[in-house]
Amino acid sequence: MRVFKTRTIATEECKKGRVSVGAGDGVVVKPSRVIKVGDIVHVRKPPVQYSFRVLALTENRLGAKLVPEYLENITPKEQYDLLDVVRISGFVDRRKGLGRPTKREGRELSKFTEEAFENNWFLDWDDSEEE
Repeated sequence: MRVFKTRTIATEECKKGRVSVGAGDGVVVKPSRVIKVGDIVHVRKPPVQYSFRVLALTENRLGAKLVPEYLENITPKEQYDLLDVVRISGFVDRRKGLGRPTKREGRELSKFTEEAFENNWFLDWDDSEEE
């Protein structure tokens, strides 16, 4: 219910074990899990774990203004503080090799290519010996 942008994304997150239902950390659930009024749903979107209490159920997709009638956000303030700390620190969470190079990676790449041209590495390659 508007916790994820699409149902497909919600399904993928369930399969990854990032959605649980129940008190405490809850039990990791499958995408087909039926929830009841009063259930507490935990959603882990690193670095924060959001918690929601189900107030009512619906069959249809809802507008954003109606969500508070169906879900109550009970996420502890500490989780939002953690989100602020990460935002302030400027840490970018991406796997190495994906996305645009960082400034440091750009400098290393420039240094590598400059050395290649200075040492004429590209001239050492000979394609005339093909089999």
